[in-house]
Amino acid sequence: MSRVLVTGAGGMLGRDLLAVLATRPELAVTAATRAELDITDAEAVRAAVAGHDVVFNAAAWTDVDGAERDEAAATAINGDGVAHLARACAGTGARLLHVSTDYVFPGDADHPYAEDAPTDPVNAYGRSKLAGERAVVRFLPVTGYIVRTAWLYGAHGPNFVATMLRLAEQREQLDVVDDQQGQPTWSYALATQLVALADAALADRAPAGVYHGTCSGRTTWCGLARATFALAGLDPERIRPTTSDRFPRPAARPAYSVLGHDRWATAGLPPLPDWRDTLSDAFDSPTPPAPWKVA
Repeated sequence: MSRVLVTGAGGMLGRDLLAVLATRPELAVTAATRAELDITDAEAVRAAVAGHDVVFNAAAWTDVDGAERDEAAATAINGDGVAHLARACAGTGARLLHVSTDYVFPGDADHPYAEDAPTDPVNAYGRSKLAGERAVVRFLPVTGYIVRTAWLYGAHGPNFVATMLRLAEQREQLDVVDDQQGQPTWSYALATQLVALADAALADRAPAGVYHGTCSGRTTWCGLARATFALAGLDPERIRPTTSDRFPRPAARPAYSVLGHDRWATAGLPPLPDWRDTLSDAFDSPTPPAPWKVA
């Protein structure tokens, strides 16, 4: 029986990881929420990792604008905390699957970023996440897996899809930016992919390193909002396209966050499906009760 630890188990992705892992009775799963495990505490991390074969790290500072105001605090979690996990896994031989972000790229490309494309974050959040990636590569060159994701939405916690449907009840029309491109990704689909990668890693079929855990295809925030409205039975024309300069934020956002998925083939796994298909699956999923379930 393989022993699995999930950090950040109370978050959107963490809860979906637990749901996927619950379908695998042959696994012994330990769930560690932020309250139960502070990954900035090296001693606590060592104790938590001990006895586990696989660690899924879904613990992170995710407040992008907040990171701009306090980069040191964000890096303590996204950089130093990940380093503690990587060191602990190196000491026990456990495999680490660490979730990172498209924000490690500058967002100025005109074609999908490959897994080995040069990184150059444009904001503090991206720099903090890149520090975590480098720690995984440094301490776990053979047993460390970095899975970059982006535009994540799911049943648990705040996300763009849920926000659009909430605002639809309050406003007749919504202005949504149409000059940022990315790949909306359902957190449950990502969780399923992460577990599949862990299986391949334990079977020595997946080389260590970087994988891109985003759905295929691409759209804009405006395109995602309109697709969300259509699936919810609302008029997509209520969404009006606008530009990013209409919504200034403390942290710069990459204009182009489309990632390539070639490396999944080395693990014998297909990439995640097209974003429209997974968005439809999310709406059709009977469980868990999701914020996009509308009457």
